[in-house]
Amino acid sequence: MKVYNNILETIGNTPIVRLNRLTKDIKASILAKVETTNPGNSVKDRMAVKMIEDAEKAGLIKPGGTVIEGTSGNTGMGLALACIMKGYKLVCVLNDKQSKEKMDILRAVGAEVVVCPTAVEPTDPRSYYSVSRRLAQETPNSWYVNQYDNLSNRQAHYESTGPEIWEQTDGKITHFVVGVGTGGTISGVGKYLKEKNPNIKIWGIDTYGSVFKKYKETGIFDENEIYPYITEGIGEDILPANVDFDVIDLFEKVTDKDAAVYTRKLAREEGIFVGNSAGAAIKGVLQLKDQLKDDDVVVVLFHDHGSRYVGKIFNDDWMRERGFLEEEFKTAGELVEKHGHRPLVTVYAEELVSHAIANMRKFSISQIPVLKDGQFVGAIDDSHIYQLLVDEPELRDAPISKVMGKPFPVVQESAHVEDLCKLISKEVPAVLVELKNGGHHIVTRYDIIESLA
Repeated sequence: MKVYNNILETIGNTPIVRLNRLTKDIKASILAKVETTNPGNSVKDRMAVKMIEDAEKAGLIKPGGTVIEGTSGNTGMGLALACIMKGYKLVCVLNDKQSKEKMDILRAVGAEVVVCPTAVEPTDPRSYYSVSRRLAQETPNSWYVNQYDNLSNRQAHYESTGPEIWEQTDGKITHFVVGVGTGGTISGVGKYLKEKNPNIKIWGIDTYGSVFKKYKETGIFDENEIYPYITEGIGEDILPANVDFDVIDLFEKVTDKDAAVYTRKLAREEGIFVGNSAGAAIKGVLQLKDQLKDDDVVVVLFHDHGSRYVGKIFNDDWMRERGFLEEEFKTAGELVEKHGHRPLVTVYAEELVSHAIANMRKFSISQIPVLKDGQFVGAIDDSHIYQLLVDEPELRDAPISKVMGKPFPVVQESAHVEDLCKLISKEVPAVLVELKNGGHHIVTRYDIIESLA
């Protein structure tokens, strides 16, 4: 019988799959190394087990001990599997931008999860780097993994991932592309492949808000490059010891939006349900396609499984809130559908200005149409009200008819977005859309910006 002794023995030997639709305009062969078939559903299983086994050999962790690590979730899952089999406790420290699914999965396999804020300096005592170290100091019989500087991380990929890719491509690989976080995967695989063929190009995918690309190109660690970003699993605000910049030929940055959009495209156009960093990786390849030749063989590594991003990348509301959803709004009616469930807020010309201000505050809106005898006779907006309160605060108790501006233009539901753009300006912040049921709704300047973003 072909039976594994435990789940850890199933790590590795992941498939390489040819990409077809997303890369149809690239003549080179684009192949995906899909790491989701590892038991923890990510590439991090490889290095998690290696780091624990090396720590055991070095006497850094004792029976019944506690393993502590700061993680974006995937390393934590690999550590959890190893801890289950070896009898250790596990504490995972995550930052709050990580998906709820990752946290729930870690708890499901017995890990204690500690959540820290994202938008703090690495040296801040609240950062997940600092909290991890503090917990390791405070917890008896514990070991802090430190995947960023623990060189067993990249050694795992030198020993397993690199050789697999070389063998699976019969040594024909010309480029290896992967998102860079701790640096273990790209550095370990890159070292192995360059030893086999120094002409192989190693490309790292970075994100805006991370320091890698500029540091590689200039040798400058620029703190001005650092700001919060959404893409998970890649980019850093530190320089991990595992990142071997000598092995990496170049870095390419990919936006948060493109990473999210192409993660969804991989699922819908290639049938490969993978995570956020995979979207960034394939978009990076597309951005660099002019550097590829017809006979090149490019292997792109996809880190983890899409199930960890169901509440984020694969959630339309989450994508829409961040302006990531590629929606093609063609008509005024389609724009209105986004908020058509909310009533149109209006005021009467005879009401006081203070009533309009109260409505703006209550409904969190910035412009209101004005009615008289059932007809739209004027409009007010926040900039108008602001100037009025600054120049003539006594008008707060005046009737709206005394201060209102011209009524908003009225269009039909079939009006194209391009037509709305011609109507909306600095002086005209919104238009009214006449609905087929006889009512009206509003399209604001912000709605137009959102539809074009």
